[in-house]
Amino acid sequence: MEPPRGVLSSVWNFIRFLPYFIGLLLLGTIKGIIFCPMVCLIMTLGNSAALLGLWPVHCVWTYYSVFRSKQLGPVLKLALFICIPIPLVLWPVLGIVGSMVGGAAYGFLSPIFATFDAIGTGKSDELIHCLYDGTWSTVKGCFTIIRDFSDVCFHSYFSYMDELQGESPNRKYEIRLLHLPGAVIAGVLGFLIDMPTISLIALYKSPYMLFKGWNRLLHDLIGREGPFLETICVPFAGLAIILWPLAVVGAVLGSMVSSIFLGAYAGIIVYQESSFWMGLQYIVASVSIYDEYSNDVLDMKEGSCFPRPRYRKNDGDAPTPSREGSFSKHGSFSKKPPVRAPSFKNVFLELNPLEFLDGLFEECQCHGEKLVSEGLITPQDIEDAKSSKSSRVISIGLPAYCFLRSLLHSIKANSAGILLGEGDTEVISTNKPVDTLFIWILNPLLIIKEQIKAMNLTVAEEDYFCKLVLLSDDNTDRLKHSFMGTLPEPEIKRAELSALARRLRGIVRSASRFPTFKRRYDALVRILSEELAKKKGGTDSANGCKPLPRSKSALIVRIFSQKSFKKEKSNDGSGVESQQIMRDVEIE
Repeated sequence: MEPPRGVLSSVWNFIRFLPYFIGLLLLGTIKGIIFCPMVCLIMTLGNSAALLGLWPVHCVWTYYSVFRSKQLGPVLKLALFICIPIPLVLWPVLGIVGSMVGGAAYGFLSPIFATFDAIGTGKSDELIHCLYDGTWSTVKGCFTIIRDFSDVCFHSYFSYMDELQGESPNRKYEIRLLHLPGAVIAGVLGFLIDMPTISLIALYKSPYMLFKGWNRLLHDLIGREGPFLETICVPFAGLAIILWPLAVVGAVLGSMVSSIFLGAYAGIIVYQESSFWMGLQYIVASVSIYDEYSNDVLDMKEGSCFPRPRYRKNDGDAPTPSREGSFSKHGSFSKKPPVRAPSFKNVFLELNPLEFLDGLFEECQCHGEKLVSEGLITPQDIEDAKSSKSSRVISIGLPAYCFLRSLLHSIKANSAGILLGEGDTEVISTNKPVDTLFIWILNPLLIIKEQIKAMNLTVAEEDYFCKLVLLSDDNTDRLKHSFMGTLPEPEIKRAELSALARRLRGIVRSASRFPTFKRRYDALVRILSEELAKKKGGTDSANGCKPLPRSKSALIVRIFSQKSFKKEKSNDGSGVESQQIMRDVEIE
């Protein structure tokens, strides 16, 4: 349904909406006040117990890992031994304070969001949902956060330390003492020059930011567009109008603080480029970088009046492409105004990198059940996954196997990017999410895809490659027994496939350290264990993959990804699947 376009109808619609908005806001606030202390207490106690319980182990193991590391030189190790106590002392303090603040914010805001989200989603008994939503779900979400935080403190931490201790022939870090004095001087000069200069630029542009922000927010308020389009966003968007001057002050103060680090980065440039002159050029260029970035954010004239000299020897330091203006109706690249402002709910979920793991583990479940039935994943793998050994075949090999299958499917379909799921979603370089996690994962995958495409693999070579990715960390005898065909020739091709397999597994190994991965991994192991029990009992699942437990937001992400990323198709019943997914949302 499109928002009303007439001025009178827009004003009347807004006035008619006010009682509902005030009622929902009061109800959500009451629930937030009730659950905020309890959730804050639970999250603080849970996270503090995990943090303080593992803190002595973290202290000892961090020093031990640095001492045993073969990637660090002796001078760097000595410097780390001196500096490590500072983060080790700050870690429990910041962790406990952050748990208190985060628990209070989550306990208060989650019921409010859930109350507004209870209407407008096609639910029956909206009154009951308004009263109930955000109560027990907030408490369960609190325990989920504690679980994920504990997994990060234990599994992710030891994974990083194991990597630090391991050998890495391509990485050797050491402090070059000869360049330290120049780096320190350049860092101090950058701070002294950039901080006042950037602060003056921020103060100069602050009135423009104030009035343009008010103009955009008031325009969206009257027309129920932009942040006012979704019911769940109205209270916060309305509050933004009142508190917008504080946001401007915060932006100016943030610019002043960030200028310290932006200027001090000149010391890193001097150290990396081994040139004091490059550091001085960066000090001048950093002012231009900030000025151009702020112009893009405020939708001002592109470019900067300040010079921007090159401060890198190898690359040209091309000007940063303009970004979509925060206050403009359309960005610098697109000159066509959108028909309807995007949903806040969908945009928020698109930028949440953790939801990406839901789709990955769905693929792992489907492929895992097939591999269990074929015998490639053995009962011993599942038993190791349940124990502290953590089978690499399931934790690393299976997700990497799913990535490889998606790449091979994309190559056969002649896709310019990567086809996800059954091929109805295509991610390419121009529409991929801009979150850092996606950049770390998708950019290397796009490169690996082109390398695989250039190799022109046969069916037998693809089979060997898939099993190599799945079992390469296991013993070589198992890989030979599982592959019955002839090995790829020549030997250099096998070496290239082995290198690509290591890269795919390395991507998964990095992703396995993110929050929620361990929880989803445990759910996957339970489902594969059930599949193995069915296989032993002689029963076979006729309904395909049993869905992994996943959040409601993950289902909405799937709908949004289909709307945003898939190619234009004819109306041949494509809306049926989205309707079915929405029914699944209601059931959950």
